[in-house]
Amino acid sequence: MRSPITTVVLIDDDACIRHFVRASLMDEGMAVFEAATGMQGLSEAATRRPDLLIVDVHLPDIDGVDLIREIRRWSTSPLIVLSSMDREADKVAALNAGADDYLTKPFGLPELVARIHAHLRRQARDEATGATTICFGSIAVDLGERRVTREGRPVHLSRIEYRLLAELARHTNQLMMHDELLRAVWGPAHARDQHYLRVYVGHLRQKLERDPTHPEHIMTEAGTGYRLVVCGPRTTPLREGGGVCEAW
Repeated sequence: MRSPITTVVLIDDDACIRHFVRASLMDEGMAVFEAATGMQGLSEAATRRPDLLIVDVHLPDIDGVDLIREIRRWSTSPLIVLSSMDREADKVAALNAGADDYLTKPFGLPELVARIHAHLRRQARDEATGATTICFGSIAVDLGERRVTREGRPVHLSRIEYRLLAELARHTNQLMMHDELLRAVWGPAHARDQHYLRVYVGHLRQKLERDPTHPEHIMTEAGTGYRLVVCGPRTTPLREGGGVCEAW
């Protein structure tokens, strides 16, 4: 039985880049659907419901960061940004909008292909995670169902937010070094991109801590990493009918 074909929507106003990226991904057995503008890209993404999106942040009709926010209103698929801007502020803006990865132009096609495969592998791994529930404070993280609740109510997390939380939850009360988290969540190519962690740890604190400015559970270890502090660490099954939602 054949595996489903991976579908990719590529949004970039540079026809040359689209041509070479499409050719490389088709060589990998992927189906690629192109768009030269943001509006065309939104239409393709809504119609195709792709497994992964590649988005240039410099588009003729829509600001790329706004486009990412719009896509994130309904899509949880991995999203890789292409940009000629290499400033940390630009990367942080894209990540805050919901991007999973950021690749600066000019880039090598082998690196792009490798990052795509890495995101798809991690997504498959996340879906196969065992059924353990980690509880801390009023938060319950069901690693099997990929669900998060706070005081019994659903918490919506993006796919990357959930992946980072799950990695911390699998190592409760242990110091997780910056590079360990970056490799586990984003892959080896991002082992030094600490701004990724700052952005997404901030997101998690906003959603899970009673006071995000004075966190009790997602703790910073200055200069080294982060620790998920659990008082009396325990695992427990979720109660049925708890009103939870999936976190992607």
